[in-house]
Amino acid sequence: THGAFDITVAPLVNAWGFGFEESNGVDSLTIDSLRQYVGMENAFFDGERIIKTDSCVMLDCSAIAKGYGCDAVAELLTENGVTDFLVEIGGEVVARGNNPKGKEWRIGISKPVDDPSGKSTELHTAINASGKGMATSGNYRNYREVDGRKIAHTIDPRTGYPVNHSLLSATVIADDCATADAYATAFMVMGVEKAMEICRNDSSIEAFLIYSDNDGTLKTAETEGMKKFY
Repeated sequence: THGAFDITVAPLVNAWGFGFEESNGVDSLTIDSLRQYVGMENAFFDGERIIKTDSCVMLDCSAIAKGYGCDAVAELLTENGVTDFLVEIGGEVVARGNNPKGKEWRIGISKPVDDPSGKSTELHTAINASGKGMATSGNYRNYREVDGRKIAHTIDPRTGYPVNHSLLSATVIADDCATADAYATAFMVMGVEKAMEICRNDSSIEAFLIYSDNDGTLKTAETEGMKKFY
């Protein structure tokens, strides 16, 4: 993803108030000072150990952990002979077989309306993703308002700043949920055009993107392969 997905983003996430530390305010000097600790070259494997180039380097796996968790639970169920199940952790999903009504699982994609409570049930569409991993990332539920300005929780590791573009929601389908989870986050960083370019070069993933045009109307972009999941 050319740096759009980077688990060393943690210092920036904390600085903007979306991590495990309170934000003390952000300015360009703060961002510039933290960016030296962001970049995958700052952490590497040495056998079974992870080595950081500096003690200030921090890893944030939240953008892949829920998907990985779904995969782990699904693997456990499969190993124990369960063939029909749906695992959901924080919106990431792994579905296998049929639902209790004997039909394939249908999973809703939420309409991206600002809803920090997470109580909105309005759907944009629903798809059948049985046998796959599915993840959705968006900024319509996790954001802050500072001086009347909406601050998205998705931080671009390459710039140090929250994303500010028309893409509102990215849903990705892949063979495993961890992959779908990571790409969904990366696409929210990259925006519509670059996300679709990634998909054109990787036939193993499908994507359904919801974005806002210039007058605020919701539009969608999707890969050709998404059609088989409707």
